Amino acid sequence: MRNEDRARLALKLGYGLVPIVAGADKFSNLLVDWEKYLSPQVERALPVPGRTFMKLVGLVEMVAGGLVLSRRTRFGAWLVAGWLGAIAANLVLDRDWDIAARDALLAVGAAALALMSGREKIRASLPRPVAQRAPPEGMAAVFH
Repeated sequence: MRNEDRARLALKLGYGLVPIVAGADKFSNLLVDWEKYLSPQVERALPVPGRTFMKLVGLVEMVAGGLVLSRRTRFGAWLVAGWLGAIAANLVLDRDWDIAARDALLAVGAAALALMSGREKIRASLPRPVAQRAPPEGMAAVFH
């Protein structure tokens, strides 16, 4: 396995499993009291209580993680990147600069996974350079 493939696999596992675990924990709060990270400005603007919103967040995170682990890695990784960017923005509103910076960097990593995951499809669809093509058959081979 090439190093690029190992890196993609590590990112895929990380950005797949962690959102699933964090999303599931939004229902139990065993690891963290997630509501404390919800900005008061955001909570006031919500049409539902903060607890309900965090459960919805958990569902989105679990779906995004599942997509990253599935054959829809590219789409799931872009979803995770956008979601982490939104989380970072929420944390900035609450002046949690250190956690916001961490989540912003995690968003960049998820975007990198999305970009890496699109390469194999693009690469497979491009024509091979002339030097890598098989020699022509028949009469054309005589003049090649």
